[in-house]
Amino acid sequence: MPKDSPEKKPDKKVNKHGVARVRKKLYESELDRLQLELVKWQEWVREEGERVVVVFEGRDAAGKGGVIQRISDPLNPRFCRIAALGKPTEREKTQWYFQRYVPHLPAAGEIVLFDRSWYNRAGVERVMGFCTEAEYDEFLRSCPQFEELLMRSGIKLIKYWFSVSDEEQERRFQDRIKNPMKNWKLSPMDVEARNRWIEYSKAKDEMFRYTDSELSPWWVVEADDKRGARLNCISHLLSQFDYSEVEKDEITLPPRRGSKDYVRPPKDEQRFVPHKW
Repeated sequence: MPKDSPEKKPDKKVNKHGVARVRKKLYESELDRLQLELVKWQEWVREEGERVVVVFEGRDAAGKGGVIQRISDPLNPRFCRIAALGKPTEREKTQWYFQRYVPHLPAAGEIVLFDRSWYNRAGVERVMGFCTEAEYDEFLRSCPQFEELLMRSGIKLIKYWFSVSDEEQERRFQDRIKNPMKNWKLSPMDVEARNRWIEYSKAKDEMFRYTDSELSPWWVVEADDKRGARLNCISHLLSQFDYSEVEKDEITLPPRRGSKDYVRPPKDEQRFVPHKW
């Protein structure tokens, strides 16, 4: 009798916290596949002279930085940039609100990934009281117009909101406290935001009410499972473009030239990094 074939493992397993997560082996193989597609996509963007802006927003520890890293890792950094602006300077505070974001917009053939964006005004600035009611109301009115101008100019704008439960966010915060490699990710502002969960929820709902439209929609990424969130986001991003593989000339390495006229200096005249491994 033929041996029974081994039972296929489900794509996800439930961890001790009850969260279903994509299995590591599947995640790594799918990520490799998607990152190869990202390279093809970037070459197409360059060939066609497209201008791409991708906005990543969401609560602290929702996983925005992780997916941005997985998108940018395989790409040519000369044509894919990450824009992660700090708090505005005193001079920038007196400018038109969107002005400091404009210099980071892409030229032809470029991709810009915004790790947080002009939506700071509808989120942290609103909740923490860093803007006035008048400034907030003006943002909600002008933001759709600003984005329409970007798209009318030929920029492809895609917006992602990473959604994480309060239980999962708490676990990630605790991990950041315990892990010295992640301490820098947890700021006093993050701790204060943790205490204002409901206020942030209301601000997000209001932001969506004004800025989620058919022309410029928000795409929500469920992010309790980091691996699944990354794969789903990258796959969706690629699906927004009718890209094709760019044909390239085959590269052939010519024979190396002779070096009979070159004599290398003695090694003991140079400083080498010690061989510790």
